[in-house]
Amino acid sequence: MNKLGKDEDGAALVEYTVLLGILLVAVIATIVTVGGWISAKWAALSSGISSTN
Repeated sequence: MNKLGKDEDGAALVEYTVLLGILLVAVIATIVTVGGWISAKWAALSSGISSTN
């Protein structure tokens, strides 16, 4: 039981998993935000090009 209390490998794995999850959420949020911005810019460009024809 004493060895189990001193073993920190499992705790480190959990910490890295939580950190990876937080990082993944941040990356997905950034992609969604930037994707919406790019979509709006692309629509404006397309509208501008089609109005000149």
